[in-house]
Amino acid sequence: MKTLFFFSLFIFCLTIHAQTPCDVANAYVVSAYSHVKDAYESNNISHLKYYADRSLKSFKLSRKTMGDCSCDKAMTLATKSMDLLVKVDDVETYEDGRFFVKRARDLSKDCVIEMDRCSVTSSSTLTEPTDTGDLTDLQKEQQMLKQQQDALKLKEAEIKAKLAEQQEKALTLKKKELIHSYESAVTSNVKTYNETLHLCNCKHDALTADIIAEDQLETQSLEAIKDYFNRTIKTLASNYVTQLDMCSAN
Repeated sequence: MKTLFFFSLFIFCLTIHAQTPCDVANAYVVSAYSHVKDAYESNNISHLKYYADRSLKSFKLSRKTMGDCSCDKAMTLATKSMDLLVKVDDVETYEDGRFFVKRARDLSKDCVIEMDRCSVTSSSTLTEPTDTGDLTDLQKEQQMLKQQQDALKLKEAEIKAKLAEQQEKALTLKKKELIHSYESAVTSNVKTYNETLHLCNCKHDALTADIIAEDQLETQSLEAIKDYFNRTIKTLASNYVTQLDMCSAN
């Protein structure tokens, strides 16, 4: 039992000492990415700002050790993400905040991938043999396991990034379909209302519905898009009834 205990303790110590500044920075970057994703998925401005702030704090912590692992690209991506996240606190609308969060989320995803690459390179350098002597069989095995774990970690990050990208594309497609369906309904209502007013010999300005550009609508959540079009349809119907009442009065 004592032999097993000291063997486990030795493995633990090797793992602790093998941790590089890149590993520490990488952990904070992953945390920052997780928080900014939560911010993007929030359905109100309070939660959006809360998670954006947590992501910003994690990025600040990552920079304390990121400079020691020579990962310039990750540093640049982290800085750009922070520049966007710091703007979220001052926004007044959910849509404006989500605009900055979306851009920060995309940059953060790339930053995670870069940090994983740097961590693998840093760990491989750390575990190279020194001039003091050859590594023992146990150390060699530990080195091999560490390299395998780093490779798996990098692969996992790449898979997660691809999945997140696919999910984003699927969400965008769903938003486009929803927007087009609503636009078709609005157009149909406008045509029907104007034709009815014309049949009633109402002298009126043609009813219209000004709809926000599609690329701006796509930055909003599905619920926000539905709410926007529901309000647009209600306003259009109200204007139609008003014109019809005025026509009847005349």
